[in-house]
Amino acid sequence: MKNNWIKTISLLSLAILSLGMGSRMLSQTEGLDSKGLKDAFEGKFLIGTALNGAQINGRDQQSIELLKANFNSIVAENVMKSGPLQPEEGAFNFSSADKFVDLGESLGLHVVGHNLIWHSQAPGWFFVDEEGNEVSKEVLIGRMETHIKTVVGRYKGRVDGWDVVNEAILDDGTWRKSKFYEIIGEDFMKLAFQFAHEADPEAELYYNDYSMALPGKREGVVKMVKKLQEQGVKVDGIGMQGHIGLEHPAIEEFEKSIAAYSGLGLTVIITELDMSVLPSPGRNTGADVGTNFDYEQSINPYQEGLPDSVRQKFDRRYVDFFKLFLKHQEKISRVTFWGIADQHSWKNNWPVRGRTDYPLMFDRNYQPKSVVNALMELVE
Repeated sequence: MKNNWIKTISLLSLAILSLGMGSRMLSQTEGLDSKGLKDAFEGKFLIGTALNGAQINGRDQQSIELLKANFNSIVAENVMKSGPLQPEEGAFNFSSADKFVDLGESLGLHVVGHNLIWHSQAPGWFFVDEEGNEVSKEVLIGRMETHIKTVVGRYKGRVDGWDVVNEAILDDGTWRKSKFYEIIGEDFMKLAFQFAHEADPEAELYYNDYSMALPGKREGVVKMVKKLQEQGVKVDGIGMQGHIGLEHPAIEEFEKSIAAYSGLGLTVIITELDMSVLPSPGRNTGADVGTNFDYEQSINPYQEGLPDSVRQKFDRRYVDFFKLFLKHQEKISRVTFWGIADQHSWKNNWPVRGRTDYPLMFDRNYQPKSVVNALMELVE
């Protein structure tokens, strides 16, 4: 009888102990579930994302919940570009841009404006007069000044940093022959940064471009920035667009560019990060939005989902890049993904419209992919 009582008490004690351990394990699991990417990389660099119009205007609340949990910096994907902001001369439309900045402030996020001067998505009127003739250098400079100072001035003290000029250097390091360059010359770069600084002296100012790991572009950007610095122009950072693939660019070349840009005394920002898993229809497509190829079934192989072998390669490639970012965390201030979930990515329609790509951290059901856990484990 005594032995039975002892056995009963032992079993009860074990059950109580097990319940306690289970409770602690549940608590630990809940803690892991509540930890997002921004928490994992806290103290190393900011984790940002681009927001589209539906998210900014409150039509995609699932994305906003992921934003709150995983990101501490936001950038406007399209609503702050010159075309949407000033479709007609002097007729500014700040509706969505205001909501973007309001959202960032309400959530206590680091806010980035994208972008002030870009040859693409600029309104057609910017470069011509009422009769359709190309404007003079003086007129275009005036329009640049008005646009930049109106936009930056409106959000003075509220936007932390601006992509002042976007994609002005070609892959070989020469200047892109945009209308800004053809009409004004190289000085359009200097003037853009000067106007932005005059409008908000406290905001950080960045140059942003794609294919920044290419040796030719690296040399061209370094040369351009050095000249600006010699002229006393305020430049705070270099945005290295991270439109990468499973095979390109070489991580070694990416690392060389981080070193080269930080060697200018500037912060390096990994911007527009996404990883396409789809075959490229052409060589050296970079990220030029003007590049387009015809649809073919053979270059859209994963319409029904991503095979495990490709997913594993995707995860390893992202982890390798984040190992690089962590290695150079003292040089890098922010890593920003170009979207939240796969269905939002521009890669579904570029450079071939109508494909199914998987370039981001969250799937089409707003669920974290295995790569999210892999990145968090990398830090922990």
